Amino acid sequence: MDVKAVMREIGQKAKAAAAELAFASAERKHAALISAAQYVWEQRAEIIAANEKDMAYGREKGLSAAMLDRLMLDETRVRGIVDGLRSVAEQEDPVGKVLAEWDMPSGLNIRRVATPLGVIGVIYESRPNVTADAGGLCLKAGNAAILRGGSESFHSSAAIHACLVQGLKAAGLPESSIQLVPTRDRAAVSEMLAMTSTIDVIVPRGGKGLVGLVQREARVPVFAHLEGICHVYVDGAADPEKARAIVLNAKTRRTGICGSAETVLIDKAFFAKHAAPFIADLLAAGVEVRADGALAELEGTVKAKAEDFGVEYLDMIIAAKLVDGVDEAIRHIGIFGSNHTDAIVTEDDATAARFFERVDSAIVMRNASTQFADGGEFGMGAEIGISTGKMHARGPVGAAQLTSFKYLVSGNGTIRA
Repeated sequence: MDVKAVMREIGQKAKAAAAELAFASAERKHAALISAAQYVWEQRAEIIAANEKDMAYGREKGLSAAMLDRLMLDETRVRGIVDGLRSVAEQEDPVGKVLAEWDMPSGLNIRRVATPLGVIGVIYESRPNVTADAGGLCLKAGNAAILRGGSESFHSSAAIHACLVQGLKAAGLPESSIQLVPTRDRAAVSEMLAMTSTIDVIVPRGGKGLVGLVQREARVPVFAHLEGICHVYVDGAADPEKARAIVLNAKTRRTGICGSAETVLIDKAFFAKHAAPFIADLLAAGVEVRADGALAELEGTVKAKAEDFGVEYLDMIIAAKLVDGVDEAIRHIGIFGSNHTDAIVTEDDATAARFFERVDSAIVMRNASTQFADGGEFGMGAEIGISTGKMHARGPVGAAQLTSFKYLVSGNGTIRA
């Protein structure tokens, strides 16, 4: 395969599709998404069969249990893909929304109106559901999408993509509105990063290696999602039972997602009064607890090394540390966090407010599991990723975040003095 020529053709087709999607009606985009969801469900057996090939490939490559879990599709997860597409379909169409409007003394009326970004390139690893999430969200916001899935999810992504294309055809929209790069060759990624004439923004979704590569080499603007080094801070005023439920869920519900907690910080006052029952819960669930200081004396823990903090494990491992109050917790997060998602467990409103004010992460939570760091759980239907940067989009990137804007200015023979 001539990768350069293939990518050039994909880019040209995407550019042409984007021009048509920019003014496609909300009804046609809705119809395409609903039809795609129907096709995914009807063809679930084929999708799961394709996923079994990917699972075999992943096991042969020696993927960890957590990464295989990210890759795996069963009927329940296919149902989740279907529900996600339908949820995106039912969202308010962001294109054409008046974001602000005002009149000037000169007689001009000025409106700031949401517009599509154009062509969005999405580079992702392992999770085949991203094919539907990214394709559906880009379409909802009037953008063409070029999707480059991971080598592990090659067959699953292709099967899901075929359903998206069927949905586009059923709604009379260009089939090239959502394209999947048809090769595992890494050269395709390099080509995408340099396609400044046809791709308007790149969204990398994957591990630190992938995202770092994209940030270093991209000539196209990037929505960054670097790492999910998520913390749960258990304050001195935390409810012990809430803390137990939250810490256990934040780490173990799904260890391979970016919202999984990687460090638990425990206030010394809480530890003196309640000890740390959630450490025993984690150990009982099979989590390796890399503990610092007095926590390392708890039976079953492993003594932490300095390098165990600030790590995205994506596995049944968590670092644990005692801190002297909320300010030390905030300082620790500032040094070792990744600006993704951090949570505080406390019944003290003033302490929670201080944490909310001073933790500079895209998502800051109180008395809730970090596993809620998800566009679907935020009411966005799905997400294309969680941006940890500060330019344009931050936090869960849904359809509304995949738009830009333009100014529509109206006068009445108005001239400038």
